[in-house]
Amino acid sequence: MKIQIDDPDLKELIFTGSNNRYSKLARDKKFMAALGRVFRVLEVVENTNGLRLYSFLHYEQLKGIRKSSIRIMNGRIERLIFEEIDDGIEIKLLEINRDHYGNKK
Repeated sequence: MKIQIDDPDLKELIFTGSNNRYSKLARDKKFMAALGRVFRVLEVVENTNGLRLYSFLHYEQLKGIRKSSIRIMNGRIERLIFEEIDDGIEIKLLEINRDHYGNKK
């Protein structure tokens, strides 16, 4: 699947493993390994329907905003938010939403 990344900071984090904006995440070796694994899965699948085969991604189409998301790592709150385009996906941002997965404190 063709992947475009809109966020230059996220692109730098994925391809170089470091970035000033995401410096805390870049220092987390487990997170970076998981991000690399997710990116490799995105490259291998033919379309977003193939993401459903990987349960650890928790792929979901978001209601009302025409975007989709995948979880990067089990037990963590970071998700990749992307739009589906004709020949692949366009990654919009790395969302760090502390309330999404039931952490409603």
